[in-house]
Amino acid sequence: MRLLLAEDEKELSRALTAILVRNNYSVDAVYDGEEALAYLNSNNYDGAILDIMMPKMDGLSVLRKIRNQGNPVPILLLTAKSEIDDKVEGLDAGANDYLTKPFAAKELLARIRAMTRENTGAVNSYLQMGNLSLDLASFTLSSPSGSLRLANKEFQMLEMMMGNPGQLISSEHFFERIWGYDSEVELNVVWVYISYLRKKLTTLNANVQIKAARNAGYFLEET
Repeated sequence: MRLLLAEDEKELSRALTAILVRNNYSVDAVYDGEEALAYLNSNNYDGAILDIMMPKMDGLSVLRKIRNQGNPVPILLLTAKSEIDDKVEGLDAGANDYLTKPFAAKELLARIRAMTRENTGAVNSYLQMGNLSLDLASFTLSSPSGSLRLANKEFQMLEMMMGNPGQLISSEHFFERIWGYDSEVELNVVWVYISYLRKKLTTLNANVQIKAARNAGYFLEET
């Protein structure tokens, strides 16, 4: 799952990015509202975290602009303000949730899971297909034969496929959503991680397989 983090306090931004990456999110960090708007216009995110007080364009202005453009990406607002009127203004502008600084990392992660749950089709933080269950909170893949904790990129790839069962996902789309436009790795890294996942599905005796469509992409299919 790919998130945009727009926070102008760079030390806080680095800390939040580290927390999110450690919890298997891909993160693009920007430091002002204009840059946040430009990134969000790529429609390449599963969610965004916007600080309200940012240079060039504040978070509420960014939020209003993308909502006026019809962009439904889930948005969590961050601010040092705690007044009720500020919260109401943010929610009325189209925010999905609101978090006041300072906050605990666990609460941030829980709110991100909650606001993105509807988009992933997850219920109670799980995705299921065949005899497989993917726990979005612990990054654990389970079947009646056992369970395995997935590495970051493995988890994100399988989350995309289980959240869109039967849907063809191209290597380019995996690459953009998980590694990002600025990554220096080669596109064939997608195939490498598909291979890792296939081995884990075999280990778990899954009745779900990763199928490949030549020169088109990959999809999950029950066997």
